[in-house]
Amino acid sequence: METTTALVLAYVGVAIMVGLSGVASSIGTAICGMASVGAMKKNSGAFGSYMILSALPGSQGLYGFVGFFMVKGFLTADITMLQAAAIFGAGLLMGLVCLLSSFYQGKVCANGIAAIGNGHDVMGKTLILAAFPELYAILSVAATFLISNAI
Repeated sequence: METTTALVLAYVGVAIMVGLSGVASSIGTAICGMASVGAMKKNSGAFGSYMILSALPGSQGLYGFVGFFMVKGFLTADITMLQAAAIFGAGLLMGLVCLLSSFYQGKVCANGIAAIGNGHDVMGKTLILAAFPELYAILSVAATFLISNAI
């Protein structure tokens, strides 16, 4: 019975990891997409910049998927409750960090998109500023890597 409970706990962690990260990317890219549509009304010639900035928050969804591959080897009938708790914790950590990182990265990029639409040359600076929220999503991948190696 404990093995089944442990396996369910681990799978819930994986679902949170992959699910919230995917939802995060959907939210972040949608924020940018909406800003892009508005900016195209003023400056349709900068579509390439809009597209690049809109794609940035999509990376968090990929991080959740990478995290799944880090822990999938433990998802067996032999999993212990300690391993399951570690996977659940890693999933919660990555899911929440990616959710917030993507949301705020989307807001940074949306502001850059709006500025580009108004004729300002801020593409490079927006990319630099958008890297800051991304850093924390990358740190959650690193933490998941360390957790998966510790168990």
